[in-house]
Amino acid sequence: MLEAESIDALVTDPPAGIAFMGKKWDGDKGGRKQWIAWMTGVMGEVYRVMKPGAHGLVWALPRTSHWTATALEDAGFEIRDICLHIFGTGFPKSHNVGKAIDQLRGNDREKYGISKDKKYSSSGVTTGATLGGISGGYNYKSKFELTKGTSEWEGWGTALKPAAEHWILIRKPISEKTIAANVLKWGVGGINIDGCRVAHDEPIRPMKAQARGDKVYGQGGRHESTTELKPVGRWPANITHDGSEEVLELFPQTTSGEWHGQPRPKSSNINYAASGAPIYWRGDSGSAARFFYCAKSSKRDRDEGCEELAETTHQSGMGGAMPVDDNGKERDRFKVTSRNNHPTVKATALMRWLCRLITPPNGIILDPFMGSGSTGKAATLEGFNFIGIEQDTEYLAIAEKRIAHVVQQPSLFVPSNKTPGAASDSIAKSKGSPTS
Repeated sequence: MLEAESIDALVTDPPAGIAFMGKKWDGDKGGRKQWIAWMTGVMGEVYRVMKPGAHGLVWALPRTSHWTATALEDAGFEIRDICLHIFGTGFPKSHNVGKAIDQLRGNDREKYGISKDKKYSSSGVTTGATLGGISGGYNYKSKFELTKGTSEWEGWGTALKPAAEHWILIRKPISEKTIAANVLKWGVGGINIDGCRVAHDEPIRPMKAQARGDKVYGQGGRHESTTELKPVGRWPANITHDGSEEVLELFPQTTSGEWHGQPRPKSSNINYAASGAPIYWRGDSGSAARFFYCAKSSKRDRDEGCEELAETTHQSGMGGAMPVDDNGKERDRFKVTSRNNHPTVKATALMRWLCRLITPPNGIILDPFMGSGSTGKAATLEGFNFIGIEQDTEYLAIAEKRIAHVVQQPSLFVPSNKTPGAASDSIAKSKGSPTS
């Protein structure tokens, strides 16, 4: 059992209660009330082991994020903010109302074409496949027939395309009278602004800030008399995105999805601030450049360290429920082959940024829903200590290999019969090695 008040940060991707892709671990436990009670129990134990003032970032699906937030509050945490991650790879699980009515009435539907897929861009981000009139998604090789009917409900559906996920920013209440006193006593209580700034390539220019009143609390957007220089990058926002063309088109002054500016290094999309902390950057054309960019998880990122595992074919997770055919069967064309078969692998670059945002130097990060180890891999790369808990032995093996690959040590895992968190069987521990 972990000691009370021993954990510096929580970064975790828990179940959402929607039975995603039919997974039992994502069931609703019998309904909203039961699921919230279950999650409250898990997070209550997390609350016990976290230091006063420690922050957490907890993933949530927008549809049930209120369940997750309720459980976190019931466990004792403060809801500080929600970080919105926007992506272009979601696919709607929408019921075609017009087609269903035609089938019910026995109407024939006019065949008018075959879907045509577009390709991935050179950066690995899809340019947006057109599937049934819906732009965006993966580059699927198969094609299917398009039809239209004459029902007055033609063109109606039942779901929007999933294009965002929530990361709920929480904090355990401080034990001291002030943030400063809490940070000095416990080493936690703030968030790492300078270490997570979004770098830019524009000339350094003076920025006017608040000059009157209490200067400890700055007010964004106020222009008074005091000037500051911010060469290390823009203040991190509560929005991140995957850099896909579809997402970039949402932002003003960004029409083609191409950002101009200095070319990023070929080895990674990481730059380093004057403090030595890595910062992520793109060019500076268009308002999208003001937010942290992170491409979706690549096959290499997913499978890194898993070379000894056999490849398996499984359904791909795309930020929403899996598309189905008219009979409710998941379509085969959405199957992928990889060594890491976890359906919700998060991109390492995103997880590194999230870990760094809330974790003090040499801090301990806890993930009670470790899955295939995305948080552990990111935490280790950032030089943090990591404790992960996972009940599925198959995912545990994948996580072990992914984390061991980045620290280059043979074994990180210590079996345990008592863990913080319901129905969890094993604890993973790693000591991070700072990046260079």
